[in-house]
Amino acid sequence: MIVGILKEDSPGERRVAVTPDTVTRLQKLGYAVIVESGAGAGAGFPDDRYEAAGAAIGDAQAADVVLGVAPPSPERLDALRPGATLIGMLSPRFRPDLVEDLAARPITALSLDAVPRISRAQSFDVLSSMANIAGYRAVIEAAHEFGRFFTGQVTAAGKVPPAKVLVAGAGVAGLAAIGAAGSLGAIVRATDPRPEVADQVRSLGGDYLAVAEAEPDDAPGTGYAKEMSDDYNVRAAALYAEQCRDVDIVVTTALIPGKPAPKLITAEMVATMRPGSVIVDMAAANGGNVEGTVPGERVVTANGVIILGYTDLAGRLPAQASQMYGTNLVNLIQLMTPQRDGQLVLDFDDVVQRSMTVVREGELTWPPPPVAVSAAPAAVRPARQEAEADGPAHPAGKANPVLRRLGTAIAAAGVFGLIAFSPAALQVHLTVFALAIVIGYYVIGNVHHALHTPLMSVTNAISGIIVVGALVQIGTGSAAITVLSLAAILLASINVFGGFAVTRRMLAMFIRS
Repeated sequence: MIVGILKEDSPGERRVAVTPDTVTRLQKLGYAVIVESGAGAGAGFPDDRYEAAGAAIGDAQAADVVLGVAPPSPERLDALRPGATLIGMLSPRFRPDLVEDLAARPITALSLDAVPRISRAQSFDVLSSMANIAGYRAVIEAAHEFGRFFTGQVTAAGKVPPAKVLVAGAGVAGLAAIGAAGSLGAIVRATDPRPEVADQVRSLGGDYLAVAEAEPDDAPGTGYAKEMSDDYNVRAAALYAEQCRDVDIVVTTALIPGKPAPKLITAEMVATMRPGSVIVDMAAANGGNVEGTVPGERVVTANGVIILGYTDLAGRLPAQASQMYGTNLVNLIQLMTPQRDGQLVLDFDDVVQRSMTVVREGELTWPPPPVAVSAAPAAVRPARQEAEADGPAHPAGKANPVLRRLGTAIAAAGVFGLIAFSPAALQVHLTVFALAIVIGYYVIGNVHHALHTPLMSVTNAISGIIVVGALVQIGTGSAAITVLSLAAILLASINVFGGFAVTRRMLAMFIRS
């Protein structure tokens, strides 16, 4: 099959669906790639780079699989050949007119912004990828408009206090904004109706402001935000009113799929903010979280507060956004090419592909059946209840507790027998050795997983002592002692070098390429 990469015709759209790097991955899946001339120019990818990657420059609309970012215009849809597959961010929740238009055509259309929020679909969740970029860019735009230091400064000319930033919503975009603002030195606060995100906020250096206790919700979730109760909204409004009087910058990220964005910041709250303060409304495209937001525009209120309603925040970093979008897209196509033979297969038994499909061969399939997503951990029954419910049988791979205790008792009897019948000079050493095994087992067995790396360093040090001791004993002249010393040197050296190798691999995860 031939994959075509469209040149975006939406005003101001600089992203491209596939970059030269991801062209190579498509070719490895067996596809031929055609790129429209100038498709990657806005993101800094000229035609010659696509050609160097093996793509052809030509008419992408005649391809079997057509990839884009924003929904194509009706004229471009007219140019698609019958039976073609269109993949892009089609916004079916907010574009019923487009859904109706697609259903009238003999094509298949998949919307990347309809990916269900399940673990298996994270690798092609473009909403998360773009929200990550948009959250970062929101802080950059706010810093540009703010015109003052984010971090505190002590200079000869006086002391400059740090900026105070409030982030409403600690989803992907909100966490990205918290991290960016914190890295610039601001004092960051964040709100979210989900108390479980408090640790994530604190891990990025922010302060979590709890609005109210989490509401009980026994229904399965969708992975997206939901509407809150009136009581919660009243408490949240009081918190936002208090914070608006104190902070310099507000970033709002609250979105509810398929519905207008909830109003969090009222005009009265904006009026209490200091002149020069900045609000970045990341929900502007869906109506905005701030009263007075104009989608796509910069607004200055009567009291000098700047409200940014930009709807293209991710597109303002076009090269990075295109790379991440293209990676998500290729991951999806890889899922839909099970034989790696360049043949796209739409599997309706796969909940991910079914949820994304808006139209299949001219047949309307939107909206898809709901996908239950629960973030709550599965309930764990107490061991005694499991034993009563499951009977005497033991899970596969688990040793019988009775046999395990019997083996431990036999091993202990063997050790104590060895001590009892050993020479007097060796009994003290064997006793210390046996006690060290017991104590070490219980101490190391109860070390938290987060402390395993420093524990590895301690075991490396102990192994080093063993190597030194064995080197001292290896030349005593006794064959038995020499053999034991050689074994000790070998085993302890493996532990030392293996520990350093594992530590190096772990540290490499945090080294920037």
